[in-house]
Amino acid sequence: MLSDVTTPQDLDERFREAVGAIEVSASGRTASEPVRDGGALDGRTALELFDAQLVSRHLDLAARWLRSFGEGFYTIGSSGHEGNAAVALAVRPTDPALLHYRSGAFYCARVAQSEAEGSAEQADGAAHRVGVAERVAEAMRGPDGNGTSGDHRDGDADDEAAAPEAVLDAARDVLRGVVASADEPIAGGRHKVFGNAAVAVVPTTSTIASHLPRAVGIGFAIERLRRLGDGRGRPTGRRAAGGAARQRGEADSAWPSDAIVVCSFGDASVNHATAVAAFNTAGWCDHTGLRIPVLFVCEDNGLGISVKSPDGWVAQTLRAKPGIRYFSADGCDLAETYDVAVEAAAWVRRHRRPAVLHLSTVRLMGHAGADAEIGYRSAAEIARDVARDPVVATARLLAEAGLATPEELIARYDEVGWQVRKVAEEVLGERKLESAADIVAPLAPRRPVRVARAVTDAAGRAAGPAAAARSTAFDGRLPEQAGPLTLAQTINAALADGLLDYPSMTVFGEDVAAKGGVYGVTKGLRERFGAPRVFDTLLDETSILGLGLGAGLSGMLPVPEIQYLAYLHNAEDQIRGEAATMQYFSRGAYRNPMVARIAGLAYQDGFGGHFHNDNSLAVLRDVPGLVLAVPARADDAAPMLRSCLASAAVDGSVCVFLEPIALYHTRDLHAEGDGEWLAPYLGPGGWTASHVPIGRGRVYGVGSAEDVTIITFGNGVRMSLRAAAKLAEEDVGVRVLDLRWLAPLPVADIIREAQATGRVLVVDETRRSGGVGEGVVAALVDAGFVGSARRVASIDTFVPLGPAARHVLVSEEAITQGARTLLAR
Repeated sequence: MLSDVTTPQDLDERFREAVGAIEVSASGRTASEPVRDGGALDGRTALELFDAQLVSRHLDLAARWLRSFGEGFYTIGSSGHEGNAAVALAVRPTDPALLHYRSGAFYCARVAQSEAEGSAEQADGAAHRVGVAERVAEAMRGPDGNGTSGDHRDGDADDEAAAPEAVLDAARDVLRGVVASADEPIAGGRHKVFGNAAVAVVPTTSTIASHLPRAVGIGFAIERLRRLGDGRGRPTGRRAAGGAARQRGEADSAWPSDAIVVCSFGDASVNHATAVAAFNTAGWCDHTGLRIPVLFVCEDNGLGISVKSPDGWVAQTLRAKPGIRYFSADGCDLAETYDVAVEAAAWVRRHRRPAVLHLSTVRLMGHAGADAEIGYRSAAEIARDVARDPVVATARLLAEAGLATPEELIARYDEVGWQVRKVAEEVLGERKLESAADIVAPLAPRRPVRVARAVTDAAGRAAGPAAAARSTAFDGRLPEQAGPLTLAQTINAALADGLLDYPSMTVFGEDVAAKGGVYGVTKGLRERFGAPRVFDTLLDETSILGLGLGAGLSGMLPVPEIQYLAYLHNAEDQIRGEAATMQYFSRGAYRNPMVARIAGLAYQDGFGGHFHNDNSLAVLRDVPGLVLAVPARADDAAPMLRSCLASAAVDGSVCVFLEPIALYHTRDLHAEGDGEWLAPYLGPGGWTASHVPIGRGRVYGVGSAEDVTIITFGNGVRMSLRAAAKLAEEDVGVRVLDLRWLAPLPVADIIREAQATGRVLVVDETRRSGGVGEGVVAALVDAGFVGSARRVASIDTFVPLGPAARHVLVSEEAITQGARTLLAR
């Protein structure tokens, strides 16, 4: 018997040898009976799951075969984890599932389950679910009914009768991902993921545990939407097609109201910060009485690539999570896994509380195709895992139950293997992504006309049928009647109008509800709209964004707040790797609409230190497709926030609304008491005319406006306007371009305003290296600008405490001197 199983050939030979040695049973159980005394797994379901396991195993073999001649691009396999197929049938095909990259058998079983239930729903008078089991049994009986599967290689026999169509559909999905086919059903060749909107499988990246906070967010959203709406849910999590109500974020869940979330991950992931955050948040919510129906599934093979999980560590860690019910099973024993998974899923569904299912698995053939595990594992360790092969174990279970002979099981293995190889050969010739335009098409759709129309429609509702509710929400004193407002007051009013117009919009974060925000920006919103829609969260940015990720995916319009820009860096991958990639990896089938409000930037007199005066925006500007808005003035803040909300609702955009803290309560521009930084709040009648499209700047003319163009944003706008006033006294005409949007940059405005004077001063309050100014100058160069350009930027350092900050940040004096230097050239 082989002891070192490190290649596909080794594993294939080991299966044949081990199954061939199984003794024939005379128990003669029927397909409707349990395969094991006292268990719930019947023969019909066991046969279904065996097929899913076989397809998953052969997908791993096919992926390595494709890689051997340069046509396969992904070899992380599920071999040894095939017991997770049982989890798929323990839950419903409408339960959203976020899968670990070794959950291939789960995916195959989910596709088969969904197609079988769809067939049953379409069949009139069907006595029971017509699914994979019947097709498996028929195929194993063979054309002569004597239990032989027959050889279809040399004829034109019906191949689909020999291998279930549903699981072959799953195989085709996966193999298209392996070969980067543009016809792959979820990512379209952009990444190899387990995902399928038709069966509620949400694609996840390969980043360790990064999908767990989203899973908690989906669980939160399922329960929250039951309170906000009437619980109506579509049968799957695929994106609804159009509809004004859907675009307005109606309280209409993407999932059934009694759904649970299934989220699988590896044992090494329990140590990752995102996993710790997700477990902690689920437990924290449970402790406070919030229901989070999530079933975490830990597939524990004892290894993180080459690093072993210490014996007992994973179980001890998972058992110790407060508020999370612990279940465990031998993931290599299909009957035990199924029984425990059914129990765990039923517990989560009944109690609407989180649980973890800890499956003991093995890893066969190493981490991936290039991994020679013999270099860090002994032959005895590898042999011990091979002896627990879950596919062999299921074959033994079926043989001992008298449902198949060893010869039939091996024949079945060969037949499925041949069918999967045939599918692999078919997908080889499929088209690949052929242009940059094809690749980026689903990344971040922009439909500015529809966004503008959504703003106009909102104005019509606010002035018409919703006018009374609006008056009540503002206690009879509408913000447009309150006189000139500060930036903070304007954002508060715009959030209130958003909550009125979008029924499933929620505002949440640390200190946003009871306190009304550190700077009072959300003050009074909880009292007006209630705790279900405006609420405080625990102190963890990863979890705050994770709640937003799950809520947006589930049909809500989340507006999470990150208290300070510096705090975002603890959790930025939730925006970069999770939120911004969702439409890209699902070709728009799934969306993650979100408007994340972040207080940031510097210039807070008397309150300092780099954690509260952070001027680092490079990480946000580098995220493909992200919308980054920076309102400097009150009269821009409301229209820009409305644009972000509309873009999130219409296009599923991921938006960051960065609010300059130092300008929150600023009232004056040039002299104390002039009130020129205040602005009246426009009522609904002015929303259409004041609409600010994403990616369009704002120009101010000072003096003749013919000599110098200053391009800036945020705090730089106020400083530049003050500097321009001083320059005007020297007969220097200045035009100031407020970028307003740092992603996408208003490139057309930049070029036009630069050419108007031929002299450009870029005033960048972020750092000189990696700052916004680099992007502005690059845009000028790309456009062939031939005039003079100069930058004034903050120094490459963190912002120090107190008055020392003035030595490293951009100042009005530096702006004035920079303009003079340009004029002297």
